[in-house]
Order: sequence, then structure tokens, then C-alpha cells
Amino acid sequence: MSAIGDLSQVPPEFLNALAGLRRAKCRNELRLDEIPAPSRLAPFAVALGAEVLQDAQPGPLPVHGPARAALQHDDRAEELATGRFILLYDPEGSEVWDGTFRIVTYIRAQLEPDMGNDALLGSVAWTWLVEALQNHDAGYRSAGGTATRILSESYGSLADRVDTIDIELRASWTPDSGSVQKHLEAWADMVCTFAGLPPLPDGVAALPNRRRN
Repeated sequence: MSAIGDLSQVPPEFLNALAGLRRAKCRNELRLDEIPAPSRLAPFAVALGAEVLQDAQPGPLPVHGPARAALQHDDRAEELATGRFILLYDPEGSEVWDGTFRIVTYIRAQLEPDMGNDALLGSVAWTWLVEALQNHDAGYRSAGGTATRILSESYGSLADRVDTIDIELRASWTPDSGSVQKHLEAWADMVCTFAGLPPLPDGVAALPNRRRN
């Protein structure tokens, strides 16, 4: 079952978690919308998609109508970072999760091509995840993830395109409780940092040489 829309027969613990997601305070540069949630990972799930666009206007997209369509197809707005935040809930709990909730996330952003071979790039991304959760007092356990560098090269009729290198961070963790507001806020800040938006909180390492125009 996926939901923020359909709330019938939803356990109170999951409803409380959904309420916490709604209360989350995220930066205006971040566009955050509900997207279809995976149906096979848990009995209950909700998924949110996020993006940061270079020329994005502050505030959320219109929910319906031509205004939203126009903004979604605005070729002038360059995507700086994108991501997904998925909250899973199994009332019976999971030994693999070590709890009844599990958060699964994904973030992708483009970097300067000459930084693609930086051996510290993946460890910086993971360190930022850990520190973001700590800075937001979002207690967690059983965290795991992978950081991947992706080189895109173009050939033939597309040979004039500039080579690009992306950083992808896929991570999951178990929140210490069903109060997940701070977890979404920490993750949203991560997406903005991957997009190269200042300022960074004190004590948080930046990804090296984020792509600039």
C-alpha cells in the first residue's frame, strides 16, 4: 500500500509518521512532491521526489493545471540535483531493518568532469549523510549505502556534447522512532548541498568542486 492520499485502514503509527513528513521544513529551492511508492518492499510506504533547478523559483510547484505543466517543461531550468525519499513501514517489524520503519534514499548530482577521479568523492558523500542526520538530531541505526561515480561520454551525432560525471548516493537507515520529520529535513538539506547551494551548516564537509556554470 502506498499513501499519503489513501489513509483508510492505515495503522496509527504510520499515520503519525506521515504527519511528521508533512510538518518537515525544507529549503524553498527544493521542489518536493509525492511520487508512486514501491508496493513490494513493505505493507505501507510513501515516496517523495525532489529536485533542485538552477533557475527554480522559490516555493512548491502548482499541484494541478497548465501552470505546473509549463514549469515542468521549462527547458531553461537546469537540473542541479535530484533525489527520492521513501519511508517503509511493516507493523510486524523486520530483522533486516532492526525496526518497523526503514528510510530508503537516493540523490544524484553532476560534478566538474575533472573531479570524477577524486578518490575521496564517495567518502565525502557518505560523511555528509552521517553528519546531516547528526546535525538534525535524527537518531538512526543500521545505516548502509553506496556512492557511485558515473561518466557519460557522447559519440556520433552527439559528439559535441560535453562529457559529464555524476555522483550518486543510495542509502538506507532505520530511524530510532516513528518520528521522521527530522530525517526528511536532513535528507532535503543533503539534496540542496549536492546541488551546490550555500550556505553549509557549520562542521559539514562539502562535496569537492561541485559543477558550476
